[in-house]
Amino acid sequence: MDFELTEQQRLFRQTVRDFARKEVAPHASEIDEHERFPAELVRKIADLGLFGLSIPPAYGGHGGTLLEATIAMEELSWACPSTALAWGVCISLYGSSLLKGGDEEQKKRFLTPVASGQHLGAFALSEASCGSDAAALRCHARRDGEGYVLNGAKYWISNGAEADYVVVYTTVDPALRTKGITAFVVEKGARGFSVGKLERKMGIRGTSTAELIFDDCRVPAANRLGPDGAGFRLAMNVLDASRIGIGAQALGIAQAAYDAALGYAKQRQAFGQPLAGFQAIQWMLADMATDLDAARLLLYRVATMVDKGVPFIKEACMAKLFATEMAERVCSKAMQVHGGVGYVKGSVVERCYRDQRVTSIYEGTSEIQRLTMARQLLAEGG
Repeated sequence: MDFELTEQQRLFRQTVRDFARKEVAPHASEIDEHERFPAELVRKIADLGLFGLSIPPAYGGHGGTLLEATIAMEELSWACPSTALAWGVCISLYGSSLLKGGDEEQKKRFLTPVASGQHLGAFALSEASCGSDAAALRCHARRDGEGYVLNGAKYWISNGAEADYVVVYTTVDPALRTKGITAFVVEKGARGFSVGKLERKMGIRGTSTAELIFDDCRVPAANRLGPDGAGFRLAMNVLDASRIGIGAQALGIAQAAYDAALGYAKQRQAFGQPLAGFQAIQWMLADMATDLDAARLLLYRVATMVDKGVPFIKEACMAKLFATEMAERVCSKAMQVHGGVGYVKGSVVERCYRDQRVTSIYEGTSEIQRLTMARQLLAEGG
């Protein structure tokens, strides 16, 4: 078992790390403070070629691995989780929906522009009464001639205000539950499609979290991903792998908090010596470093499993669960090391503490990870 990255992977990591620290990190505080979508940073990420990660060359991508995407998410999240999410939604939730559910024409039409970074994508599954229970969605699609008419609303959609294309999960018949769920690509500017309320959030404040409204929105049948009723399986397949990206986001945030705490402990003087000279601080730093290393190993392992094409659902749940709950522990300890300085607005650890909190909620709560994991373990035991 080899735990080392290849030379090519190390070079890739260093390239993204240098970019994140030089181009992204200096803007993170301002993006957070003003809840500003980082459009200029998204363009720079596109210039770096990261929008083509995990997308085959036939559709304008580079055919990179999920491990590389995981590394990139970790490094970008270290610098600015909002910027990382704006990019990550496009290659993960949106991109995977097209790769797994689209036909050749749909991939060329809706995936290629996003692979270049010239257009953005979003993934719309959640509704006001439908989060973890995806089968309960009520956004309705009615067949009408050569197309469909969509009515309803989606909530908490990342990139919702900026996306040029949105994969929207609807139902053709609520009574059918999972068997009625059907996915469509809805394009910005479509009649009857509008952006509603933008949520104000505790963290990850630089990406829009939007309500999307469909009021007799007509969508061509050519925009349907697969047949009627294929949407639930598609959404679950996409989420199975995308949770790895959220784990990587949590890892990057926690690493930034740890790095800040380590630096502060070395330079801050108390009682005639640096904070790092006190055993209590040393133990906190040791626990934080152990947590980070364990999360990284879990995430890199499951990303490699996906790249090899082996079953990974249980391991993905483990990685997301551990990484996101680890981030809360590490960010809390980092704030404790800083004392009152860490509690003040504008400090890195204060922002990290807020940013990490959503990672154990979206794309599958910690409770859903435990539930899914337990089902996998019980099935194995049978």
